[in-house]
Amino acid sequence: MVVCSGEDTMKILVTGGAGYIGCVLVPKLLERGYDVTIIDTMWFGTKGIDDIKSKKFTVIKGDIRDKNTLDIATQKQDAVIHLAAISNDPCTELNHNLTYQVNYWATKELVEIAKRNGVTRFINASTSSVYGVKKEENVTEDLKLEPLTVYSKTKAMAEEFILNANDDNFTGVVLRPATACGYAPRMRLDLVVNILTAHAVNNRKIIVFGGEQKRPNIHVENIADIYVMLVELEKEKIAGQIFNAGYENHTVLTLANMVKQEIGNDIPIEIKESDDPRSYHISSEKLTRITGYRPKKTIQDAIRDMKQAFEDGRIIDWKDNKYYNIKTMKELGIHNEN
Repeated sequence: MVVCSGEDTMKILVTGGAGYIGCVLVPKLLERGYDVTIIDTMWFGTKGIDDIKSKKFTVIKGDIRDKNTLDIATQKQDAVIHLAAISNDPCTELNHNLTYQVNYWATKELVEIAKRNGVTRFINASTSSVYGVKKEENVTEDLKLEPLTVYSKTKAMAEEFILNANDDNFTGVVLRPATACGYAPRMRLDLVVNILTAHAVNNRKIIVFGGEQKRPNIHVENIADIYVMLVELEKEKIAGQIFNAGYENHTVLTLANMVKQEIGNDIPIEIKESDDPRSYHISSEKLTRITGYRPKKTIQDAIRDMKQAFEDGRIIDWKDNKYYNIKTMKELGIHNEN
């Protein structure tokens, strides 16, 4: 476990803590008794954290590009779980400069300031898309990175800096998750399984672009559990390590059929052409071998959880811009920032 900064309760900073994954992770950390601080711009609202009531929970509304904010946020923290980013390819293509600022330069500053302030563990959220398109049947952590987009390029650059920052007093570890899926209080409907499920429930029709591309996916609850585990494991197991986290690799068409099976066999699937070449099958064997982790929730669970959320009114007006990062960024003019 991480050595605490002079007090009994470990203090953890989660950047992007109000986001899709953050709002699932933070309650898990609080349930385990940790003091949790989040820093988030709140570009996508506060719904993910509105129901969190704890004296051990602190919210900083701020931008990780601001050095002073980073300095304040990392004071007396033992660990950082770094989730904040301009995420997914469409969003990062809106403004390359903004993407480099947030995904690389701000991450670099965060690592340096965190080390200076005595943070001893830094867990970085990267992406499995850093591999690009691979011919290997199983993509393992030792393969060459061939990022195809600004998103994956900036994530790969940040990884290198974090891993090089490792020393006796600072444990950096990189997680390369597959695409997340499933219900979260700060819901996203712009992720492949979530998109397919939303259309099946609301349009009673599924449209698949291409279909033969392999897309690894992982339930959002599983990702959150992995971050908790990486906070708690002894440093000797994880220092300087890179871990894939996917577990379920399926073609987009297979995912569509899984959605159809859960939502209704009467739902038609329409296939259209796609110009998206990304296709990869990631291996998560290393994570299981070194940490013993095994996922608790499946893609089918994600589909069922979302179906229930639509039925009980937790997801209202599925076309609302708030469920789609790129639409929200355009609406707020965020992509116009320099």
